[in-house]
Amino acid sequence: MRPSRSRALTVFALAALLAGASGTGAGAAGPSPSGPPPPAPQLTDDQVNKAVDQLDSVVSAIMKRTGVPGVAVGVVHKDRVVYLKGFGDRHVGEKGKIDPDTVFEIASVSKPVASTVVAGAVGAGKDSKLTWDTPVAGQLPGFALKDPWVSSHVTVADLFAHRSGLPDHAGDLLEDLGYDRAYILDHLRYEPLTPFRASYAYTNFGLTAAAEAVARAKGVSWEKLSEDTLYKPAGMNSTSSRFADFEKAKNKAVTHVKNADGTWSARFVRDADAQSPAGGVSSTAKDMSRWLRLQLANGKLDGHQIIDPAGLAPTHLPQVVSQPPAAPTDRTGFYGLGWNVSYDENGRLRLSHSGGFALGAATNVTMLPAEQLGIVVLTNGAPIGVPETVAQDFFDTAQFGKPTRDWLPLIGGALEKQLNQGASSTDYAHPPADVKPARATSAYTGTYDNAYYGRLTVTESATGLVAELGPRHMRFPLTHYSGDVFSFKTTGENAVGLTGVTFKDNTVTVEYLDHTGLGTFTRSGG
Repeated sequence: MRPSRSRALTVFALAALLAGASGTGAGAAGPSPSGPPPPAPQLTDDQVNKAVDQLDSVVSAIMKRTGVPGVAVGVVHKDRVVYLKGFGDRHVGEKGKIDPDTVFEIASVSKPVASTVVAGAVGAGKDSKLTWDTPVAGQLPGFALKDPWVSSHVTVADLFAHRSGLPDHAGDLLEDLGYDRAYILDHLRYEPLTPFRASYAYTNFGLTAAAEAVARAKGVSWEKLSEDTLYKPAGMNSTSSRFADFEKAKNKAVTHVKNADGTWSARFVRDADAQSPAGGVSSTAKDMSRWLRLQLANGKLDGHQIIDPAGLAPTHLPQVVSQPPAAPTDRTGFYGLGWNVSYDENGRLRLSHSGGFALGAATNVTMLPAEQLGIVVLTNGAPIGVPETVAQDFFDTAQFGKPTRDWLPLIGGALEKQLNQGASSTDYAHPPADVKPARATSAYTGTYDNAYYGRLTVTESATGLVAELGPRHMRFPLTHYSGDVFSFKTTGENAVGLTGVTFKDNTVTVEYLDHTGLGTFTRSGG
């Protein structure tokens, strides 16, 4: 059975979820740039100050409730950092506390950071070769999607808005298998497409392709472009798009996952360099607060215009419907260019994005530009809803004097449900009562090829069959299930537990790799 792949790290939007449950979420599309002016601020300084004053207790309570190891929070209001604080441990069981200068992996909050970089690169369109509407293929040699017409027309904006037609999380499994950015971008051409500009699906490597195209047009690497365009000019001195910089930072928050007994431990390392524009930025609460000030001031910071407002403005506008209403009373979710975009019932624009690594990080940034108010929440624990809950409680308290509901079960439950959607419907840990015997091992051993995933080699070891996948020859011991069906335990950011491996007529199909029909390998010479 081909599994679904709408995992939690799909959009990490949660915007539609929050929109349907509170008065601060998405509604009908708000004022356009040529329409009426944005609504006047509705929050007083006293209201914001009250919400800020509650943050210590809010963060402490949710840390006690969940056990999440560390949190850092920054709040910006009217171009001032009004709150900046760290809580908890950088690494469970070791010395070192979180502070505003602690470096976190920010996961998919990298996307609105990346869109800021691109906004600076395209500017006001003075460079005729580069705008948000520049076709990617013209700047990224060899880039192609499955449809030739789409390949030649898909733009930087299309890929930043996730409206290219690529399937959800296209390319992520290649990254898990150890392939690099160049290989993954080159192999997006094999992915099936849905209607161009008429469908939405969240893709880390679609956005990465667009960012790469912009960097190529500027004649530098993406990492260098990010430094020169945003990080250095904005004084974000601890921010980087290179995993090596995160690794060598002395004051860093390592990633943690939750154990079955409720404790947290640092068991994994997440190197997201392959998708750096989409998920590979590391930063601090202090640096991200500077970025929030820049965002809320239309690209200006400390009296200097760092990012051209003409390039930045489109990033804050709806570009595609990301969450259609399921019922007439439901609210609609939108995606902009690297941002979740929504409007409340009073017409206020709300911009947000969450980020998360199943291997141990969760982050959120949320802004109300009309109020000149924004918050960033960074954590070093796997996604269970902590940063989103802190942000939602903050805005609720500012608007209504207190949280409108207990957000953690709602958000955490939604994340857990999404994380489990890629799991197999077959319980491979328990073979059927009428299990059929396997054939001789020689029927399965050999080399199998796949245009997308590369080579799969099945060999016999002292303990049984082993499958090798990817450029690093990752080894997966196979366990017999029944007949010609085996299983192995998946690993990496997109692990889904046990997955099926079915041999048939000189082919082998790996279940969790087959979500878009690309998971069948053919025996070499077979």
